Amino acid sequence: MKLASMIGDILEGLSHAPVTERYPYERHDTPTRLRGKLLWCKDACTACGLCAKDCPADALAVLAIDKKAKQIVLRYHVDRCTFCAQCVTNCRQGCLTMSSLDWELAALDRQTFTLYYGDETDVQAILAGNLEGNVP
Repeated sequence: MKLASMIGDILEGLSHAPVTERYPYERHDTPTRLRGKLLWCKDACTACGLCAKDCPADALAVLAIDKKAKQIVLRYHVDRCTFCAQCVTNCRQGCLTMSSLDWELAALDRQTFTLYYGDETDVQAILAGNLEGNVP
C-alpha cells in the first residue's frame, strides 16, 4: 500500500508545475501587520527609556545628551531584536513603530545591524565618546 501511494504522489508531482515562487524577481505585497525594522520619531520622544527597559532582547538604548534641548539618540541593534513590538506597546508617547515595508534585514557585515536614530551631530558625539556615561 505504501508503494502504491508513493507512486501516485510521484506521478502527481510530475504532472503539475512547481509551486515555488521566484522571490527576488516576483514580490508580493507585505501584510500591514508585519513587524519589520523599528522606526523612531524623535519629535515625540521624551527619552524616558521605558522602551529600553521593557525590551527583552536588550536591543534598544536611549542615549540622552540633553533632554530639554531634545538631543536624543536611539541605538537599535537589529540583530538582537526579536520583533516582539514590546517597545512599541509600552511607549507612552507613541514615537516607536514597526515598519511593515522594511523587513529584509540581512547583511554581510555586523556593523550594519547597529542603527543610530537621531540628528547626525548627536550621533557623531555619541560615537566619538565625548559624553560621560554613554557607551556606544
